[in-house]
Amino acid sequence: MRIDLHSHSSVSDGTEPPADVVRRAHAAGADVLALTDHDTVAGHPEAVRALPPGMTLVRGMELSCRLGGRSLHLLAYLFDPDEPALAAERRRIRDDRAHRARGMVERLGRLGTPVTWEMVQRITGDSVPGRPHIARALVEAGVVPNVEEAFTREWIGAGGRAYVDRYALDAVTAVGLVREAGGVPVLAHPRASRRGYVFTDDEIARLAGVGLAGVEADHPDHTEADRAHLRGLAADLRLFTTGASDDHGTLTAHRLGAETTTPEAYEALLSEATGATPEP
Repeated sequence: MRIDLHSHSSVSDGTEPPADVVRRAHAAGADVLALTDHDTVAGHPEAVRALPPGMTLVRGMELSCRLGGRSLHLLAYLFDPDEPALAAERRRIRDDRAHRARGMVERLGRLGTPVTWEMVQRITGDSVPGRPHIARALVEAGVVPNVEEAFTREWIGAGGRAYVDRYALDAVTAVGLVREAGGVPVLAHPRASRRGYVFTDDEIARLAGVGLAGVEADHPDHTEADRAHLRGLAADLRLFTTGASDDHGTLTAHRLGAETTTPEAYEALLSEATGATPEP
């Protein structure tokens, strides 16, 4: 049984529509896929409609948070999407994303680049604009050779010349909101040092103490040493560990199914969810 619990569509910063993500996951041999777009559930209906017979979709979301002044991503699974408090935070984060994107485009203009808001809107389509869309605009405009080069201090990396900070939920508060909505919170890629997502054992233990259910250990950005350490830490904290591709379509070379979650961890996740059930 192949279970991939972290993927993105063009509803947030992936490059393919939700239906195509589901079809590609099926072609890659996935039996269970979680669609976890950033701060939105807008892609779920299309993904459900595209499900082939025998495949399961886990409704999820990757929630933008902050811990100790740093960005933290929290995977939320099988929560009630209509729960008012969490829905309100999703809207606030989404609205701020658009404001932030405009601010970065303005800064890029002052730096002399030909990137315009119209370019970013065309790349973004119907989704909420984010840094990956601006990075793609920088590539299209010939400012940088690839998306990775956009995420540096030269351009839109954290603290960079065109970087604009954004609203994000306090991570402890976010764990509580996901639980209150009947969902299951899992810490995303906590050792992804290349992208600046590195959290100490004490920080993870603090989140476990307020309701964190699991840790994403098997992730493409994690070394084997990272994975082994996270599994040991999770065992000590009585958390389950997940594995996932964190696929973003062409931006990550179509890697759906590259990392997977064990059936035992998946069952542990399902046992804690009260807000929703998988599809079908």
